[in-house]
Amino acid sequence: MDNKSLKHVDIYTDGSCRGNPGVGGWGAVLVYRGHEKELCGGEQMTTNNRMELTAVIAALEALREPCEVTLTSDSKYVIDALERGWAESWRSRGWKKADNSPALNADLWERLLGLMSRHRVRLVWVKGHAGHPYNERCDRLATAYADSLRQQ
Repeated sequence: MDNKSLKHVDIYTDGSCRGNPGVGGWGAVLVYRGHEKELCGGEQMTTNNRMELTAVIAALEALREPCEVTLTSDSKYVIDALERGWAESWRSRGWKKADNSPALNADLWERLLGLMSRHRVRLVWVKGHAGHPYNERCDRLATAYADSLRQQ
């Protein structure tokens, strides 16, 4: 991939769970040349980590072509597993962690690793609920979706 030919997209994501496990939601905001697109969704019975992963997956799947992406998340689970190579190691061991216990969320990690190979992604961790405007916006999307599912 030639960097000069790739479009640059900023992606912000967050996941939320009302109880863990419980009703969950996720939110993402994609920013390209000043245009913003919001995405959100959720599940009736899930975990916070699954919602964090799903937000990233949905955002990357929304890109129609390979892109240069700056992905900003407050999830240490997602950022560390990608930056430190843990997810790749889990996959190489048949979705087992170093202690031979099962790696959780293998189905989502498999999807995410495929998407990561399609795009050139720079990962940025931000502290959650600390006033980052896009992180707060993603949190509102995620929690609103989770709350809407609770009322069904």
